[in-house]
Formats: sequence, C-alpha cells, structure tokens
Amino acid sequence: MKRAKFDSVMSVSRLRSIQVLMGLLFVYFFLVTLEIPLISKLGFGLESYELISTPFDNNSKFSRLNSVGELSGSSQDSVFPSRVMSRRAKMEFSLPHRKMVEFKRISGLVFDEKVFDSFDKEEFSELHKVVRDAFVAGKKLFQDIESGKVQGEVVSGTQNQTESCPDSVSLWGSEFVAGGKIMVIPCGMTLGSHITVVGTPRWAHEEKDPKITLVKDDDEIVMVSQFMMELQGLKTVDGEDPPRILHFNPRLKGDWSGRPVIEQNTCYRMQWGSAMRCDGWKSKPSEDTVDGQVKCEKWIRDDDDHSEESKATWWLKRLIGGRTKKVSIDWPYPFVEKKLFVLTVSAGLEGYHINVDGRHITSFPYRTGFTLEDATGLFVNGDIDVHSVFAASLPSTHPSFAPQRHLEMLPKWQAPPLPDEPVELFIGILSAGNHFSERMAVRKSWMQHPSLKSSNVVARFFVAMHGRKEINVELMKEAEFFGDIVIVPYMDNYDLVVLKTVAICEYGVRTVAAKYVMKCDDDTFVRIDAVMKEVKKVPRGRSLYVGNINYYHKPLRHGKWAVTYEEWPEEDYPPYANGPGYIISFDIAEYVVSEFEKHKLRLFKMEDVSMGMWVEQFNSSRPVEYVHSLKFCQFGCIDDYYTAHYQSPRQMICLWRKLLNQGKPQCCNVR
Repeated sequence: MKRAKFDSVMSVSRLRSIQVLMGLLFVYFFLVTLEIPLISKLGFGLESYELISTPFDNNSKFSRLNSVGELSGSSQDSVFPSRVMSRRAKMEFSLPHRKMVEFKRISGLVFDEKVFDSFDKEEFSELHKVVRDAFVAGKKLFQDIESGKVQGEVVSGTQNQTESCPDSVSLWGSEFVAGGKIMVIPCGMTLGSHITVVGTPRWAHEEKDPKITLVKDDDEIVMVSQFMMELQGLKTVDGEDPPRILHFNPRLKGDWSGRPVIEQNTCYRMQWGSAMRCDGWKSKPSEDTVDGQVKCEKWIRDDDDHSEESKATWWLKRLIGGRTKKVSIDWPYPFVEKKLFVLTVSAGLEGYHINVDGRHITSFPYRTGFTLEDATGLFVNGDIDVHSVFAASLPSTHPSFAPQRHLEMLPKWQAPPLPDEPVELFIGILSAGNHFSERMAVRKSWMQHPSLKSSNVVARFFVAMHGRKEINVELMKEAEFFGDIVIVPYMDNYDLVVLKTVAICEYGVRTVAAKYVMKCDDDTFVRIDAVMKEVKKVPRGRSLYVGNINYYHKPLRHGKWAVTYEEWPEEDYPPYANGPGYIISFDIAEYVVSEFEKHKLRLFKMEDVSMGMWVEQFNSSRPVEYVHSLKFCQFGCIDDYYTAHYQSPRQMICLWRKLLNQGKPQCCNVR
C-alpha cells in the first residue's frame, strides 16, 4: 500500500515537471519568434556573422568564413576596448583554425535592398539610394565573376583584340554615318590625344516640343539648330546608355536663353552632372582655369557694347590719338548654319580643350570618376553634316593589358599571414580597381617596413567593383596571389568612398582587433615608425583622432567640389582630418561599425568629413583627444613628413630608397 501511494505521488510530481518543462519550451519558442523579424530587418549594415547571410555563394573561395568570436555590443565594452580585445584574443586567436580568416577576401560590408521596403523611403537620403544601386550592381557583377561568366566574356573579347593599338583613326563622313555616327577609339585616349571633326551645321528646323527651351503655348513652334559631340565610355550596366565622359552641345538656335550657347556636361549611369554653360561672356579671372586656359572664351553677343559703331569709333580714336594701351579682337559665335567648321578636342593634364577654326573656345575640366582610357568612342548627332573625323596621338597599348606590365607576381611581395593575436595598428588603403601600378608600388615600398613583416602592423587594400569586367577579373587574380586585397562588394563610385572607410573600420575591429585603425590612399606614402610615435604620445586607454585636422572649414557651394544644401545643410564642417592619412582608436572604429549596423550612421560623400562628423558624435559621450600635425601632408610632400600624398609609383619607390639608404624622410621630385 505504501509503495502504491508513493508511486502515485511520484506520477503526479512527474506530470507537474513535464507541464513546467513544456511551459518553458513554449516561452522559449515565443521569444525566438519575436526575435526573428528583428534580425531579418537588419538588412543594411555589417554582417552579424551568422545572423545575416552573405550575398555571395557560401561555396565561393572568396566567401567570408564565420568568425568564432564576436564582439559584444555592450556599453561596458565600448568604454574598455582593451578588455574587449583581451577577451577576443582568448575566444578567437587561441583556436588552431584562426588563420583561416586570412582567406577572407570579401568585406563584411553588405547591403540588403529589401530594407527599403520595411522603412519609409523619405528616411533615406539621395546618397543612401545611390548606395543601394551600387550594392545591387556590385552584387550581380561579383556573382557573374564567381560563376565564370565574366571570365568567358573577357577571354572571347581578348581573342578578338590586337595587342597593338592604332596611333590614329580616321573616317570619311559616309563611313561615319554608316557606322551609326560613332567612331570607335580602340584603346581610349591618353594625355596629348586629339580628335578633329570637320562638319557643317544645318539650317534651323521647326520643333513643337524642344528639350532645350520652354514653350508658352502647346501650338508654339520654335526654330532649333543644335548638335552634340560626345566622348563615350564602355557600357557598365546592361540596359543603360554608355557613360558620357564629355558632352559638348553647341546650341545655335532654340536655347531657352534666346542666345547661342555651348553647354558641356558628363553623364554616368544615366545621371547627368552639373552643366557648364558658355554664353558669350569670358570666364572671370577669379575662376579656376584648365591648364592655364579659361573655361569659356568671349564672343560677340546681341547685348554687347562692341557694335560696329563702337569699332569704328575705336579705329577713329586710334588714328587720332595713336596706339591704345590694349588691342582686343572679339569674334562671333564659332558655329554658323551652313558654314564649314573644323573642331578639335584635345586631352590636357587637367581637362579637355576645344578649338574651332584654330581659336580656343572652351576648356572642360576632368570630372572625378571619368578617365581618358575609358573614352573609347566618339558620337556626333543632331543638326550637323559630318564630312570627316580624325583621331591621333592615341595610346599604343590597350588598357586591358596594363596589369601584366605593372604587377610582379613574386612571393616576396605577398602579404604575411594574419597574426594569432591583436595587432597594434591596422592600415586600410583605399584603392580603385584599375590602380594596379599604385598597389604594386606600395607593396614594394613602405609595406616592406619591418613592423608589417613582424605582423605588429597589418595593411590591406580596400577595392570596390570596377565598371570594366576585365579589370575585375584581373583584380581577383591579384587578390588571390598577394593576399592583401579586401573586396568591398559595390560598384565603385567616388561619392561612395565613405563605404570603404566603414569597411576599413569593420576589418580593423572584427578581423584583426587592432588597437589603432589608420586610413590612407594608394598614393600616400606612410612612415609607419613616425605614425606610431605620434600615436603613442596620447596616454594609453584614451580615445584619439590623429591627423592633419581642419577646423572651422566651410562647404564649397560652387566649383568642382561643390556641396549642395541638401547634401550638407550646416554652414560649417566639424573638425576633420584630411583624408590621405589619419588614425582613430579602436573604440571609435567600433562605434562607427555599431552605428552603421543600426542604420544610424549619417553618410556624406566626403569620407574625411564623415569621419570627423562621427568622431564628433562619439566625443559627445566620451572625450576624444584630437592630435593635429601638418606632417600628415595633404598637398604633396614635405621634409620630415609622416605621410606624403599625391605620390606617383616612381616617387613611392624613391621615398623608400631614401629612407633605407639615407635614413632621412626626404621628398622626391621625379614623377
């Protein structure tokens, strides 16, 4: 009886235990289901290793391996970064397969376009929308490269190319029209290249809806005579027009101003830049020139004071009073209906120069993101009859073969494996896909410093996807061999350089756990010992921001580097270090990564100003020590420099040899 009673009591207690256990399991699954939508919503940010999937194939040899240890996001860790690093070292660096992270060639920076569906689109700036397009295009291109599709296209295209490029190309008008009004320039242009077009503008014709003027009445007819000459680049995205590297548009009649004008512009991915208009007034002396030439020359206008009567008066005064102090000749608008003209566009050091009938008319400065070698076609269209086209002084080598000339595939230039413990300094080097010679010069110069060889300092190039497929193929080969390139998976764009800076912070925090993170460019020479000495002036444990710091700078509202009020509404920039070289502490880099993951990081197209803005925000919660030094040279090189900017590959090698042979940081003047 006692045993039966005991068994009944035990069965009741077991039943209660099972009920309690089932209740706990129900609560657990309920909490998990609540957490999943929150995780899936984090689409725009850095990979949270196992929570957010990479956009690339997991079987890819370039795919990122999951990190074993993950930094905590607690406020205590932010205050004590050294504690985070020591814990990270215990969790991650002691594992035998830690060195597998070395095969990581893709940045942890990812983007999910679906984030636009879950948030109000008005919350995102125009720059964020550009980010979205760049990541979507970069993701597709990378997948094509991984699948082998791009390699096949490049190989077949290379087989059809001749290694030698013609020095000149010429077409008669009939040949030009038969070819779709396009003259192919096989290897693009180079410094000193020039193209001559002989043509005749047609008579003006009637248009009811002209694109270059506004009509008051739907039935109003406007007389229009205009044509355009364009230097075009390769197609970067299927279904889109090729980029217009130079758009030259003379408007003889029909412009909204009512006067003959010349308008010039650029267009990339069907997005036009700011137009430069020449309307008959000579550019002011205070404005920027292009290779010493004014952007717009003067010609006779209807409202000009230099009429025929004034010219007769000028001659009369000259006969009576002798020579005048200044003799000037005003010319009419360079294009006239049914009158033959000879137009020549030449490539200078700073921009394109256009002459008509032997006279300089206008100069258009190069715009960032467009290179001479990309100008692979001349297109002429509109109210014009083309009689002949001639291009000369063209490059003798196709740009596709440039990597073989610059890269030295030798084991001694390969990067050493990542260390098994946190490093002192991580250097992220911003580079473009086609900068093969610049990267090679860095490898052969300051990247040979003993600190890099001993793994106390780690340096990596950060490169985005290039618009030319063959360059991406060569880039992947370069990354595989040298082991010092991190691919940031978006289509490269100058306005999005800030994304590479965020990627540098992510790598410095998540991959190497560096005490200090430095950002520089691939044309910057870095004296690592001097940089470390400058950093160590700040007491250990303090947050720091070191570089050539600008205070009270204002945005330029006009000119090449103009910033609109929509892009930057404030009147002043925060204190910021010049982009060619600056250093931040681990906790600031971690803050940038964290804010980016939370979609709270404000993005601005000028990456150095962006970093200054982020440091200022961090400074509001924890003091940051700003260290300013002019030896982080922005404009070039000075003796006893810490960093030297705008250094050519030859200058890089020269600076390194002077450090080795003379032991002195002296500048090199050769280019």
